[in-house]
Amino acid sequence: MAKLLDKQAMILLAIYTSFGFANLLSGTFVPVYLWKASQSYFTVAQYALAQYSVGGITFYLAGKWVKEGNKLNCLRAGCLLSGVFYSIVLWVKQGASDIPIVLGLISGMGLGLFWLAYNVVYFEITEPNTRDRFNGWQGLLIAFAGIVAPWSSGLLISMLADLRGYQLIFTSSLVIFACCGILSFYIKKRPVEGKYDWSHPLKQLRSTDTSWRRAFAVIVAQGVREGVFMFLIGLVVYIATNDEAKVGMYSLFASVTALISYWIVGRYMKPKWRIWSMFIGVISLAIIIIPLFWGIHYHSLIWFGVGTAMLYPLYIIPITSRIFDLIGASQQSVEKREELIVFRELGLTMGRMIGLIPFFAYLLWNNTEQGLVWMLLIVGSVPILGWFWMRKLFRDDYGRIEILK
Repeated sequence: MAKLLDKQAMILLAIYTSFGFANLLSGTFVPVYLWKASQSYFTVAQYALAQYSVGGITFYLAGKWVKEGNKLNCLRAGCLLSGVFYSIVLWVKQGASDIPIVLGLISGMGLGLFWLAYNVVYFEITEPNTRDRFNGWQGLLIAFAGIVAPWSSGLLISMLADLRGYQLIFTSSLVIFACCGILSFYIKKRPVEGKYDWSHPLKQLRSTDTSWRRAFAVIVAQGVREGVFMFLIGLVVYIATNDEAKVGMYSLFASVTALISYWIVGRYMKPKWRIWSMFIGVISLAIIIIPLFWGIHYHSLIWFGVGTAMLYPLYIIPITSRIFDLIGASQQSVEKREELIVFRELGLTMGRMIGLIPFFAYLLWNNTEQGLVWMLLIVGSVPILGWFWMRKLFRDDYGRIEILK
C-alpha cells in the first residue's frame, strides 16, 4: 500500500505548482507573442533552440553547486532568472522578436537552475513507494493549473487592447515566481555529501554493465517529442484561429482531461503495470496525430489535445518513476544522485535539440500543412523506440532495477 505524502512533499508540490502556474500563465503565450511580432516560425524555433541548449549546459555546470553547495539557493536563482526573463520581455515589448536567442538563453538558464534543484530535492523527499503517488499529484496539480492559467491569460489578452493583456500576465508571473522562492524557505536544508564528478555522465555512457546507457536512450526519445510539442502546439492553435482566447480554451479542454487522467493513473498505477502502461501510451500518442492529416483546424486540434492529455500520463508517470527508482537502486547511485539527474537532463536536452532538426527541415523544404503533420507524426512516434529500450528495465518488488535477459 502506497504511503501518504508528508509535509515536506506537500510543500514541494506547492513549489512545483506555483512555478508551473507562472510558466503556464505566460509561457504558453511567449511563442505566440514572438510570432505576432515576427510572423516567423524561425524566430520561435531560434528561441526554443537557445532555451534547450543553455538549459542543458546550465544543468551540467550547476551540478557542482547543487552537489557541494545549497541546492535551495540554486532553486531560488532559477525563480529569479525566470522573473528577469519576463522583466526583459516587458521592457523591450515587441522588440522581443529581435532578440529571441538572448531571451532563450535567459529563460533556459532560469529553467535549468530551477529544475536541477527541484529534481534533486524531489528525489530526496520521495521514496519508491510514494513516487507514483507524488507523480500523480504533480500531474493532477499542473493539470489544474493548466485549466486556470492559459484560459484566463487568453481571455485577458483578447479583452485588453494592444499589449496590455500580455503585460498583465507577464507581471503576474513575476509575482508568482517571487512567491515560489519564498515557499522554498520552508523546505529543510539537507547536508552536503561528496564532491561533484564532472565526468560521471561520460562514464555511464562508456560503461557496458550499467542500466543507465539504456535509460539514457529512453530519455533522449522522450526529449525528441518534447522538443517540438512543448512550444509548437499552442502556436499552431493560434495560427489556425488567430485568437488567444481559443488557445486558452484549447488548454482548458486538454487540462481538464489531463487532470482526470493523471488522477486515475497516479491513483491506481502499480509498478508491475508500468511497462504496459508505457506501451499503450507511446502507441496511442502517435496514433492520435493521424487525424490531423484530414485538416488542421480548431476542432481537430481540440480532439488532438484532449486525446493527448488523456493518454500522456500512461507514458510519463511510469517513465519518470522508473528513472528515479534507478537513481535509488543502490547506495552508490544514491550518492551520485546529482550527477545522475544531470545525466538525465543532458539526455532530455539532446533529445529536444534532435527533435528540432525535423522542424527546421520542415521550415526549409516542406512548409505546408501536410508537411507539418508528417513532421509531428515522425517526432511524436520516437517514444515508441524508447519503449523498446525501456522494456528491459524491470523494477522488482524491492525497488531494485535489474536487466531482464
